[in-house]
Amino acid sequence: MSEHRELIHKIGVTGGKVEARIANASHDATYLLADVEVVASYKLAGINWMKLKGIFHRIFAPAQLDLTIHDRFVHPVRPQEWFLVPLHVIDEAVSRIRDGSITNVVYDPKTASLVGLAR
Repeated sequence: MSEHRELIHKIGVTGGKVEARIANASHDATYLLADVEVVASYKLAGINWMKLKGIFHRIFAPAQLDLTIHDRFVHPVRPQEWFLVPLHVIDEAVSRIRDGSITNVVYDPKTASLVGLAR
């Protein structure tokens, strides 16, 4: 996956500190059993975290990684929060969530941009 280093991002939601959340990333299948680097962090207040997670998954579904890894107990795990999407598009999605213009938008991997859904 090193060839996708600039595109592969874990998009998650936490109510705590990101640093605490990733402290043991190399031992957690959610983080692909590897150390991770925080490249961006956003504060969104007054939003239900489950709905927010659902928004990100809906928008970036076309770029979601489909992979299975085995955890330390050799159980298969399918991490759901990893996407092949440029950081600037994630920034745009967060801006659209903030201003309410995120509805009817989805990520188009061919153009590497957010596009309106056909009605």
